[in-house]
Amino acid sequence: MTENMNNVVLVPTDFTIVGENAISQAAEAAKFLQYKVVILHVIDKNTKAQLKKDSLDKVSVKGKLQDIVEEVKKNYGIDAEGIAQEGSIFTTISDVAKDVGANLLYLGTHGKVGIQHLTGSYALKVVTSSPAPVIVVQKRSFNEGYGHIVLPITSDSGPWEKTKWAAHIARQFNSEIHIYQMDGEHIDEAVQQITDFFGKNEVKYTIKIAQKNTNFAKQVIDYATSNNADLVMIMTDPDQSFKRFILGSWDEQMIFNGSQIPVMCINPRKFNWQKIVSY
Repeated sequence: MTENMNNVVLVPTDFTIVGENAISQAAEAAKFLQYKVVILHVIDKNTKAQLKKDSLDKVSVKGKLQDIVEEVKKNYGIDAEGIAQEGSIFTTISDVAKDVGANLLYLGTHGKVGIQHLTGSYALKVVTSSPAPVIVVQKRSFNEGYGHIVLPITSDSGPWEKTKWAAHIARQFNSEIHIYQMDGEHIDEAVQQITDFFGKNEVKYTIKIAQKNTNFAKQVIDYATSNNADLVMIMTDPDQSFKRFILGSWDEQMIFNGSQIPVMCINPRKFNWQKIVSY
């Protein structure tokens, strides 16, 4: 199965400061990439309870969303659209991402406190169900792109899809990929495949091998922080059918890192790569 991409950045919001920050970063990325930004509010049971409390109806949600859209258009000079849709954040976000053909999805969080109570394992559920890469952001600003991306490699599973995705993102943002790998013979083989592909396709990269018997997630974030990385890229591991994706044991620590480095989470789905980027 192939997914369609329409040069769209999707960002959910619950009209909080966390949501506002995610919108700002999504809009900055959309401007950098010359994409459209779609701002989504999921009208779930929490929204309905708040509307009832404030004696408002669903029309007020659409009005508030449209105000944000107009502000984004004015401030960033990009195409923008607002969508208010009833549902659950756990399914509606991914459904809308498919409907609009999103290339990227921005998810706002502050530590483990996210939009519409989207915290911890719940946030990870949204991440692993997304058809597009998800960038989990905190308060740190976009800073004109992701010039330096740290790519942790913890297993030898699915290296081909992971490699193409990493190269695709690197080309979008003109990035240098810093591979940070666990030590191990099988992982060495996977990294060799990745670097061979990077070399053939002129993707800049470096390699660093982690220390043994220490907290890998902490090592990754320390390495990213000391090298002024703009992004950490995590690859989930797909099952054989590519219908389910799993985050590793270290990933949650990296996603909610104290350095507030944005983390891109990618589910390596099967795409028509010729339509996305030419190699």
